[in-house]
Amino acid sequence: MSSSLVIAIIALYFMMLLVVSYITTKKKTDSKSFFTGGRQSPWYVVAIAMIGTSISGVTFISVPGMVNASQFGYLQMALGFVAGYFAIAYILLPLYYRLNLSSIYTYLDQRFGNGSYKIGAAFFLISKYLGCGVRMYLTAIVLQLIVFNGLGIPFWLNVAVTMLVVWLYTFRGGVKTLVWTDMIQTLSLIMAVMLCIWYVGRQLGLDFGGMVSAIADSGMSRIWYFDDVNDRQFFFKQFFAGMFTTIAMTGLDQDMMQKNLSCKSLKDAQKNVVSYGFSFLPVNLLFLALGVLLYQYAAQLGLFVDGKLTDIGGNALKADELFPYLATGVDAEGSHFLPVAVGVLFVVGLIAAAFSSAGSAVTALTTSFTVDILRADKRMDEERLSCVRNYVHVGNTVLMGLLICAFSVIGDNSVIDAVYVVASYTYGPLLGLYFFGLYTKRVVRDKYVPVVCILSPLICLVLSMNSQAWFGGYKMGYELLLYNGGITALGLLLISSSAASPRS
Repeated sequence: MSSSLVIAIIALYFMMLLVVSYITTKKKTDSKSFFTGGRQSPWYVVAIAMIGTSISGVTFISVPGMVNASQFGYLQMALGFVAGYFAIAYILLPLYYRLNLSSIYTYLDQRFGNGSYKIGAAFFLISKYLGCGVRMYLTAIVLQLIVFNGLGIPFWLNVAVTMLVVWLYTFRGGVKTLVWTDMIQTLSLIMAVMLCIWYVGRQLGLDFGGMVSAIADSGMSRIWYFDDVNDRQFFFKQFFAGMFTTIAMTGLDQDMMQKNLSCKSLKDAQKNVVSYGFSFLPVNLLFLALGVLLYQYAAQLGLFVDGKLTDIGGNALKADELFPYLATGVDAEGSHFLPVAVGVLFVVGLIAAAFSSAGSAVTALTTSFTVDILRADKRMDEERLSCVRNYVHVGNTVLMGLLICAFSVIGDNSVIDAVYVVASYTYGPLLGLYFFGLYTKRVVRDKYVPVVCILSPLICLVLSMNSQAWFGGYKMGYELLLYNGGITALGLLLISSSAASPRS
């Protein structure tokens, strides 16, 4: 695939984002519009935008590759997502709108105190820095391998330009701009996946009905797992993990909730959350279906040796590498495995997913740091607040770029996996804090809350490392989040009294 073609695609895409940003910020944008969009965003635009925010470049690359190992079992978790979004719509959103929050962690201050507020915001900041940094690193490294290495462009320049564009289209409008740019990026992402399915199906000689039959009969389309409770794919593990992961990583995440809070009313926000919650079933089904067709095409090309996936030179390929390899690679004769259009669509989908996540994350980090850590919205007039917000936004953009470069220096997949695990642990304490705050009236000793929130993930780490030895072969999976939240809630119970809370 021509490097100049890829660069032209990326440049055009960047220009589109900047044009949308300019259109949405022609009128002066104050801090309220930056943080919440002035609560004027159409709910259906936010609903579409949230799909792209939730699907990162990692998802775009990894989900098609995971079907060989876990089949369609991921849909069990996606079903749990839907249940989680209902909980967000009818439990958390009424609270956030009633309190008129710019940052959702302000609730912790009102309910428990400043210590709880700070530790909740800190967990979010750490998780988002690490999680978004890794996601952007994996996206940047793919683009580096397929495009920029051949042009002699260093990785740091790739990252610098990427983060500059993220800053340019978010620094003025914030959420007001993101709801529109993310909507466009979501539509680009879904179109890219659907067209890739069509092109791969054509290479296999299949029409629509043939693709459906090939996927259903492949042996990779098993959805339900009820037979072995020790299996990480066991239905109730996946379903409840999906449900509570959604509540924690969306409902208790400033990044994910910021656009939801930009809707005109609570009713509109609820329609938005429920509608995009249901959309995750068909969207994830598209990714998984693409994965089945890619594996079948790889088999047709003879890319399996002794049952293991390889490239044309016989070198082992990881599952995550299947989609980019077939989309952009060439065979021994120098011919593309798939039509050049698939490579174009792959790049479009990848940058759409990556930039939707990155723009949203940097904006949420700016909001949380400005409101939760600096408390600038309480202490400053609009002129000073806008100045501070702009400095924080620049700082977050630079820090994210430095993190991406740091991951490239580390360059070890096991380290990257470890960062994901550490980031996921940070949502357990948030889940416990909000559950305890919403469903009890007890007063906590606020100064001890940070201790509880730090100990809980550490206890969960010990349990996860020893679960098979201690619990008869039971292997913990995504449901670890529930244990983390439960231990946090138990710790809060131990440091609380039964007196009615003046903060409730």
